[in-house]
Parts: sequence; C-alpha cells; structure tokens
Amino acid sequence: MPSPSGGWSEVEVAGHVCDVFEPAAPSEQGYVVIYLHGVHLQRLVDNPAFEQPFARHGLRVLAPRTGRSWWTDRICSEFDPAITAERYVMQAIVPYAATRWGSTPPRIALLGTSMGGQGALRLAFKHPSLFPVVAALSPAIDYHLRWDRDETLPEMYRDPEQARQDTAILHVHPLNWPRNIFFCCDPTDEPWHTSSERLRMKLSALGIPHDCDLETLGGGHGFGYYNRQAEQALQFIVERLERERLRV
Repeated sequence: MPSPSGGWSEVEVAGHVCDVFEPAAPSEQGYVVIYLHGVHLQRLVDNPAFEQPFARHGLRVLAPRTGRSWWTDRICSEFDPAITAERYVMQAIVPYAATRWGSTPPRIALLGTSMGGQGALRLAFKHPSLFPVVAALSPAIDYHLRWDRDETLPEMYRDPEQARQDTAILHVHPLNWPRNIFFCCDPTDEPWHTSSERLRMKLSALGIPHDCDLETLGGGHGFGYYNRQAEQALQFIVERLERERLRV
C-alpha cells in the first residue's frame, strides 16, 4: 500500500542512479529540492526527520549519488570519468527536474549535509541565478584539511592549497550571491564549525544577507545533528522558494 506521505524510488539520470521522493500531495508551485549527500554516502531514504517535512510541504526531492566527489568541478573517477559532479547537477539533474515536473529555477533549492553542505554552498555561490536558495547542514567547508585522510581529494587537486582555493568561501562574490542562504553547524563539530564561523564573518563583512545557526548543540557531526536541524532547514527552504516565486 502506498505511503500516505508519498515515497522514494530510484531513477537513472544520465547514466547514474538517483533517489527521488514524490510527496503524495506535491506543491502546486512545483518546488524541488536537490539533496547533496555527505562523504559517507548516506541517503535520506526512509529517514522520517526529512521525509515527513518533505511530504508536509509537498517538496519533490532529487538526490543524485556522486561518490566522494566533494561535488567539485573536477573529475573524480569514483563518480564518472567524463563529467564532474558539479556539471552533472547543472547539466543533468536540473534539466531532469524540468522534463519530469516542469520545475525550473528559481523553483529549485539546494540542500546538503557535510560534504554535500559545502557542495551546495559552493554551487550556489558560483551560480546564484540558477540556485538562489541554499541550505547547508554541517558544511565541510575547509575540506582541504582532510587531505591526508581522503582518497579522492589528491586525485582532483595538485595539493591542499589548490583545494583550499576552490572552497566555498573563496567563491563568495561581493556583488553576485544567492539571495537566500542558510547554514548551521554544531559548536562541538570541529573543524567544520570554525569554517562555518569564517563564512559567517565573510558574509557579514560583505553585507551579504544570510541566516545561520552556529549555536545549537546536537551531538556533533552526523545524522543525529542533521535530523535535529532538518525542520529548520526545510522551513527556510519553503519560505524562501515562495519568496523567490513572488519576486519573479
């Protein structure tokens, strides 16, 4: 029997499997969330902390799987030998939402956790007209700090400094930024809390509007914290998607 809230399925998009959530009562506005997973590749399937608000708000969800690509614009053989994770999202996932549901920017929001959180922020900073709404939970912004214990980063970058130059903070443009930015991180979650604080300070110094929660304790890094913050992040997404719709 179908779930009263909707359900998850798998689809193949441009040669790669993605998770798709279809709510029982989709938003009349056709809102879509693209979820970017973390480095441990954990999925949102059957996670009520996310599934219930997805269903309540009528949010369709596309969750591509790109391995430990760090959602960069660099080839990661673990994902694909010919297309980067960033370009896959832009050139395959976004068009798929348009083809399947008629949903196009600005009715599409980015949501990410950990590796996916920094990826969502970096994508939005690089392409703010395409992704004007972004929410990141525990974003692993300074991922170059993982250089000595990460197998894929040395494949994609020459050295830690080159990786640092590609982090989300370095892609913030003082005159062109996503209008709706939310990020959060547990104060005990280091080094990611420090990098989130650095992002907050840079955005504040540039006068770029943003919402953040860097005070709420939730067990450090992982789905215990993500689940705790899911409602806040998704409420932000829904409110800002509606704001974007009304300003068009």
